[in-house]
Amino acid sequence: NKRLFVSPPLHLSPIMKFSSIAIIAFSILHGSPNAVVEAKPSNLRAELLHLIGKSPSGHLDSKIISEFSAKLEAYAQTPDVDSSDIIFAIGASVFGVGVTPPPKKNATGSDVVVEEQPVIVDFGYMKQFMKDVFLSYGCTEDQAEISSDVLIEADKRGIDSHGLGRLKPIYCDRMDKQILWANKPITIVKETETTALVDGNLGLGLAIGPYAMKLAIEKAKKYGVGFVAVQNSTHYGIAGYYASMAADAGCVGLCGTNARPSIAPTFGVEPMLGTNPLCFGIPSSDSFPFVIDCATSVNQRGKIEKYAREGVDTPRGAVIDNDGIERTDTDGILRDMVLGKCALTPLGGAGDKMGGYKGYGWATTVELLCTAFQSGPFGDDICGIDRSTGAPKPMPLGHFFLAINIESLCSLDTFKKNTGNLLRALRGSKKSPKGAGRIWTAGEPENDARVARTSQGGMKVPKVLQQNMIDLREQHADLKEKYAKFPFE
Repeated sequence: NKRLFVSPPLHLSPIMKFSSIAIIAFSILHGSPNAVVEAKPSNLRAELLHLIGKSPSGHLDSKIISEFSAKLEAYAQTPDVDSSDIIFAIGASVFGVGVTPPPKKNATGSDVVVEEQPVIVDFGYMKQFMKDVFLSYGCTEDQAEISSDVLIEADKRGIDSHGLGRLKPIYCDRMDKQILWANKPITIVKETETTALVDGNLGLGLAIGPYAMKLAIEKAKKYGVGFVAVQNSTHYGIAGYYASMAADAGCVGLCGTNARPSIAPTFGVEPMLGTNPLCFGIPSSDSFPFVIDCATSVNQRGKIEKYAREGVDTPRGAVIDNDGIERTDTDGILRDMVLGKCALTPLGGAGDKMGGYKGYGWATTVELLCTAFQSGPFGDDICGIDRSTGAPKPMPLGHFFLAINIESLCSLDTFKKNTGNLLRALRGSKKSPKGAGRIWTAGEPENDARVARTSQGGMKVPKVLQQNMIDLREQHADLKEKYAKFPFE
């Protein structure tokens, strides 16, 4: 029931050299939505992480591989260990040590299928907890309030990858490692009536983003259009939050951000561009705005990790390796992504048969608008890892925000009516007999999630996120005093 294999050490070229610390940074600190949350801790798990952290070239040392293998095997036997824990993926992809926890048996000897009982926590409680966490890191009241609002809004919309799930690994852990700082000032570098260049000084992108879009909206309300470019920011959460700000204010909103390199150019194989989401928000006479917020790549790493957990192949065209091969072997893809031997493809897939050059063009457009105004870094300079040492380093991201005041062109009511008419026509058009039986427009699935989660009394908090909350409480005395017992305890 337990599989163990050890492959020969991997010898990497200087260009592709990734240390074990890089793996931790990518898989835990900068990881995907599905990989950033940590599993139930134990002394063994802590020892494994310590072994990785203290040995940047451990994957090349047979003694360290042997020690890692023994500890991982023992950890797999830990009662109630989470088989989706990222530590097992690190073992397989980097150290060549494949261990999976044995399935539990019942009295008849059959595998026990354990269904996790959902724990539902009120949105208000969860937002307050996240706000208190930011306050404990030294954020101001305003910074903590808006940052927690951006995160809880993701959970309300059903975008679990960008809400509570990112509080600890993306924001708190990065503040702990001093590659992101709380309570940094936001500086206006240059400004006109309709434009501004803002410097976030590597503070919380969750606070920088709302500041910049608010400024763009204010300019639009006064002059018709407002555009704000941002430099030296950090991860700013869901782009849809900012487009919705504009839509709620009677404007058309557009925003984008760059990210660490993971997309290869069309007919290329080297990761050069981020997944670079492009987002529009448009007011409608519907009960929710039209908000389209999506990456410019076919898939993100988190989706591929989900395929691995499900034991299925990655769809052809989503990933390309250094030999130009469109890969489908999910486990091999995860390994080679860590080693820099393969890359994600842009929307449309590899090559140009399905229009991959279009996604490549949009990803490049976002990258340009996030770097050209700002003289900002791109590529390896925002990968979050010092290639020579494997140590984490800041990722100075760029953003852009555009707001167009609708009343400068026509009445807001007329605009909303026209928008709603088109969207309802789309939803009412002929359905595919092989489809879902329903047609959605952008923003509708998120509204459905909000309605459903509000009616159920809040958001589900899985065990891994419960543990993150417990870890944060234990780390900060003020949280330990205020949150002596969580709703799920």
